[in-house]
Amino acid sequence: MDKLSSMAMFIRVVESGSFSAAAEIAGVSPTMAGKHVRTIEERLGARLLHRTTRRQQLTEVGRLYYERCKQVLADVELADASANELQATPRGLLRIASPLSFGSRRLVPALSDYLSQHPLVSVDLSLNNRVFDMVEEGYELAIRIGAIGDHALVARPLRPYRMLMAASPAYLARHGTPTRPDELSAHTCLGLSNWRHRDHWHLLGPDGEQDIAVRGRLTTDNGDALRIAALHDAGIVLQPEVLLADDLSSGHLVQVLPDWAPPAIPMHLLYAPDRRPTAKLRSMIDFLLSRFSAAATID
Repeated sequence: MDKLSSMAMFIRVVESGSFSAAAEIAGVSPTMAGKHVRTIEERLGARLLHRTTRRQQLTEVGRLYYERCKQVLADVELADASANELQATPRGLLRIASPLSFGSRRLVPALSDYLSQHPLVSVDLSLNNRVFDMVEEGYELAIRIGAIGDHALVARPLRPYRMLMAASPAYLARHGTPTRPDELSAHTCLGLSNWRHRDHWHLLGPDGEQDIAVRGRLTTDNGDALRIAALHDAGIVLQPEVLLADDLSSGHLVQVLPDWAPPAIPMHLLYAPDRRPTAKLRSMIDFLLSRFSAAATID
């Protein structure tokens, strides 16, 4: 028999004064109420109640067990109440992982808005571009660009990740502005050293897809470093739109070949399936989808 149910029945028997009264409260037969108490006594190897035809009295073991049972069941009720409260009100720590450029440029400002709306939630955000097992490393949410990998996760589509080309006005004034993709081969192009095909840019535009051979004198493994190089007139950069958007808006960079870009890359919000997610997780999922899903309004 269930141990907690038997403990609860024992408390009812003690507090109601009889098996029949306890059984009536619980909606079971007096025989079943007696069986619960006998099960405890058999497990403990000790009598809990002295029974006579007129009354029952707790033994010394019974008195101690009664007090401990009340404490245990009170703790269980408190645990249930705490869990229900956690389900109802967003609170606690959320661990989130995101790619570096998207995370720093788009996710962090959004999280600031979320935290102002939910003062009982804290966020531990990891920003890096490596592929990892989010569940094994203890992350509740992850934003992933490209292949999802683990199909056991729930994957909610976000706006596709776009890249574009840009250069400083001074560089373009000095070297000319390309009007066709093949003209990029005559320019200094700033490349990521960890790209597999860093000497070719694969572009999609009005005339279909083109693979353009590019060259340059500066490569690095950090996209923001390439952005800074472009701002200092070092060449044409191909980087995520989220990384270059502010510089384009300010005029410090100018988009090159705006009708041409690499194919947009799928981006997803990932989390483990859970029939009853906590309020903090549920609220964060809803918030991020409202900001970044394909149907969301772009800021």
